[in-house]
Amino acid sequence: MNTQSGNSANWDLLVIGSGISGLSAAVSAATAGARVLVLERSVREEFGGNTRWTESYFRMKSDSEVSDDFEERLISNAGYNLDPNIVQEVSGEYANWPSYVKAHGMPDPELISTLSEQAGPTVQWLKGFGVRFDTLPTYFVTAAAPRLMPVGGGLAMIEALLAHAQKIGVEFRYQTTATKMERGVDDIFGVTVTGPDGRQEALYATNVMIASGGFEGNPEMLTQYLGDSAKFVRPVARGGYYNRGEGIRMALAAGAAPAGDFGSYHAEPLDPRSGATEALVMNFTYGVLINKRGKRFLDEAPGPVDVHYDHISRDIGYQPDGIAYVVFDQRIHDVPNWKKSIRTDQPAIQADTLEQLAEACGLPAAPFLRTIEEYNAACRDGEFKPLEADGLATQGLDINKSNWSRPINAGPFYAYPIIPGICFTYGGVKTNKQSQVIDQDGRPIPGLYAAGEAAGLYYQVYTGATSVMRGAVFGKIAGEHAAAGLRAKVR
Repeated sequence: MNTQSGNSANWDLLVIGSGISGLSAAVSAATAGARVLVLERSVREEFGGNTRWTESYFRMKSDSEVSDDFEERLISNAGYNLDPNIVQEVSGEYANWPSYVKAHGMPDPELISTLSEQAGPTVQWLKGFGVRFDTLPTYFVTAAAPRLMPVGGGLAMIEALLAHAQKIGVEFRYQTTATKMERGVDDIFGVTVTGPDGRQEALYATNVMIASGGFEGNPEMLTQYLGDSAKFVRPVARGGYYNRGEGIRMALAAGAAPAGDFGSYHAEPLDPRSGATEALVMNFTYGVLINKRGKRFLDEAPGPVDVHYDHISRDIGYQPDGIAYVVFDQRIHDVPNWKKSIRTDQPAIQADTLEQLAEACGLPAAPFLRTIEEYNAACRDGEFKPLEADGLATQGLDINKSNWSRPINAGPFYAYPIIPGICFTYGGVKTNKQSQVIDQDGRPIPGLYAAGEAAGLYYQVYTGATSVMRGAVFGKIAGEHAAAGLRAKVR
């Protein structure tokens, strides 16, 4: 494919992916008059990537305000061992940052402030397409942050955006995958795509929006970045299998700077026996987690589950065979509505004795029983407060449990197997507050945008209920910015 000269753009904006990021970009650009084509590798019935399968919580206390801890949480998870010189540089004006700072993988403060400021207006924009938002119940028994949710979840949002996109002339091609991208000297992008019949075709566009998700559906990339533990994980929902990383690779090949933690991902505690979407097991804070050697390996309850399930789930992936079992007893019924934290369609493993439970789980009985015995002996008297961090901690163990610690001795006994499911990967490309992709020298790549999973942002612990929100915010911004650039050229 030759994009050096002689090719005219068929499209003002070529959007790769039809999740919340891609559809937000497509609608906002087409509303401003741009000619937009959206590529989606799935069949029409499964469009929408991960957004289709998620509740799509927004970390907001109302439909106009984000949570009080919003910016603090995102900034505190900006990466490990940050150079104080870089931290000092980003406290100044963006225009004065050195090129290596603009290209640094940490999330820019102005990126976070833009997300915070534009969350409310983006919710209002989505409401204009008939999407309703409410503070609906979540699957968390305890929660540390408010959560706003589109009624009907992510599916309601993407269906509303798709309907409007089609109404205003956005074109869609399903079962079509972008595999290669070249930047031409005449500000035209050439994108090679493979269609439903397996044949390749070259498409030309003035702007390209990469909204094709992360790489949780690509075992090769997972192994490259996560290492040996990659073989133990799988996507939490069907949409993740469509996310194979081509968009990220195309942007990196075009000179994009990487951002986000490529060696990590947002993990959820998944029942490996279940094929249901997000078959989660979120009650481990009230029991203990036991690995295949019959031992505990972490603090199951450092605080509310919605703050800590991410890193706890990832730690399970580093255990033998990437699996652990949450063990609990009849006292779980002291926790109001505890069953809403169990979303698997598979029953708990049940036994009348701990010995029988170990056998049913395939765990070595002697170390398993010793672990439970030592844990029970380390529990202390105190008031159990199931809906708040109660400080009811064990004492004297190598790994103490910080909250909700009570002996496990009231049979019958129960267990669920848990593996780390990948909700989305963290590594992607660097973007600025206009959603423009940034190159290795800190410069925007003209005409190239990214949002959602393809844009790297997260490190350490995922700041809950921000992923779909950022996809909507920065997808909308990307479409508006691309269309504004076209108008400027016409003038």
